[in-house]
Amino acid sequence: MHLTVFGANGSTGRLVVQQGLALGHTVRAVTRHPDAFPAFGPGLEVMGADVFDTDAVDRAVVGSDAVISSLGVPYSRRPIQVYSQGTGQIVAAMYHQSVRRLLCVSSTSTFPVHDPQAGWLNHAGVMLVSKTIGRTTYEDMRLMETRVRGSGLDWTIIRPSGLFTGSVITAYQVAENALSGRFTARADLAASLLSGVQDNRWVGKVMVVVTTQNTPSFTEWFRGEILK
Repeated sequence: MHLTVFGANGSTGRLVVQQGLALGHTVRAVTRHPDAFPAFGPGLEVMGADVFDTDAVDRAVVGSDAVISSLGVPYSRRPIQVYSQGTGQIVAAMYHQSVRRLLCVSSTSTFPVHDPQAGWLNHAGVMLVSKTIGRTTYEDMRLMETRVRGSGLDWTIIRPSGLFTGSVITAYQVAENALSGRFTARADLAASLLSGVQDNRWVGKVMVVVTTQNTPSFTEWFRGEILK
């Protein structure tokens, strides 16, 4: 398949591109900084584009069989629009180019569900982040999800839990809407996105992805992912 990946230069995006090429897909990696993108090998096209540039986004989806959005920005107390407006641009371009399949990364923190197995410290930490430094992020993610749901495309929203850097793909778990688990390795998130590309069972649904092996403690995760 020919895949277009937005947010390709991010921590998850690079893994999506790398794993996609290893699976035999051709991949168009879309990034604002194409010169900084690593050369992963044959089958890769690196395209410089800003997701707010209508014409560039339109060119990026030409000829694609599926589009993966792993857009992301650091937490900020300022209003964030890259998730909702950026994805809105992608949706419009897909309509224009008659591309149907869209997979979009969100977060379980957009609509947090209390998980009694995660423990009170994890729950308190998630609520603290979602209501303080992550407030504008998750507000924009919720708007993004609303726009994706109403797009009329063959969409799947993928919600990871607390993301961390794992070295290998594990026997991760997936479920619709909710799943017990505190963390998701980026390698597993990338693998679930690529698995969902051709899995019609997830069209029009929310896929939650969690990692259960070699996960960090909450303190390790907080220090490595939030405080950094």
